[in-house]
Amino acid sequence: MTHARGLRSIAYVDCPGGGQVVVSGTTAYVAHMKAPHGTTIIDVGDPARPRKLAELTVPPDVHSHKVRVVDGVMLVNREAPPRSQPGPGFRGGLGIWDVTHPSRPREITRWECTGVHRFTFDGRYAYFSPELDGYRGNIAMILDLKDPARPEEVGRWWMPGQWIAGGETPTWEGRAHRCHHPIRHGDRLYVSYWHGGFVVLDIENMRTPRFVGGLDWSPPFPWPTHTTLPIPFPLMGRRILLVADEDVAHLGPASPSFLWIVDITDETRPVPFASFQVEGVDGSPQPEFTGCHQPCEEVLGTEIPVAWFACGLRIVDIANPHAPREVASFVPPVPQGFDRVCSNDVCYDGRGLLYLIDRNRGLHILERS
Repeated sequence: MTHARGLRSIAYVDCPGGGQVVVSGTTAYVAHMKAPHGTTIIDVGDPARPRKLAELTVPPDVHSHKVRVVDGVMLVNREAPPRSQPGPGFRGGLGIWDVTHPSRPREITRWECTGVHRFTFDGRYAYFSPELDGYRGNIAMILDLKDPARPEEVGRWWMPGQWIAGGETPTWEGRAHRCHHPIRHGDRLYVSYWHGGFVVLDIENMRTPRFVGGLDWSPPFPWPTHTTLPIPFPLMGRRILLVADEDVAHLGPASPSFLWIVDITDETRPVPFASFQVEGVDGSPQPEFTGCHQPCEEVLGTEIPVAWFACGLRIVDIANPHAPREVASFVPPVPQGFDRVCSNDVCYDGRGLLYLIDRNRGLHILERS
């Protein structure tokens, strides 16, 4: 049963479950969770009548669930499937494609490594999370794509303890501290670091990213940090960072994760001072994939759409950052063959429409009502 408040569905695309959706012009790109499905390209020029243009497939041992597109260049990740180890000889990386003609995508090249998880792309530089030989877990890296056929590493940063080939010794277990998702704003890179919290890096000199500040609250909080989203304008005279903890990989029995509001006016001393949780959550332990996942990275104002796993899409107004409040919501029907919704990612297009992808199946195109 659909629940909608302040949002209206104008179309539904029945497609395999996705990890990310992005719209460039009038074309939507959906990166899928499971092989053989890689990336589906959809014409949304008429958003009420979306039409599939092309689909890229991947081998069964490849996870390619993230996609970004700027000016006809598409980037997709390649890594081992979730919670598995790469097989012998596996090489992942970042696939670089020409989508000037979306119905005829053409692979330009591939930047290879052990695997890439998540990334952002501004049309010139990719800010991403490669897994490299000699390091424990993913690190942060900047790649120059001025010539997409010849990507060049610009700079890298890792949490002290990750460079095991250089003699460093982690103070954590396994890959618990690893780069998850770098987002750039100005000369700063805001980087989520899984059970290592988050860090703020100065990238004025991209060749030598410099640690400015950070915060690690896991533990005592049991969820890993997924996304650190800087708000590009002041709120009540302060600089604000939204931090989404992902409702997976719990350190122990836990209630669903939520969205943090962090004051970064002094970047050397980030201060969490508010949070948002979906109404009705009682704090009792729940299965994974119940709580918070991913805010929309296109910040158009104080209303922030957030993909909230089993709670669908929640639009959270942070105009008063001390008291964030929900102003609209949309919980899609449960996809056939599954027992609940799993909203994984959300984005805007240039018309202000919202695109909500389910981790298990289906894409909804929505508008405010």
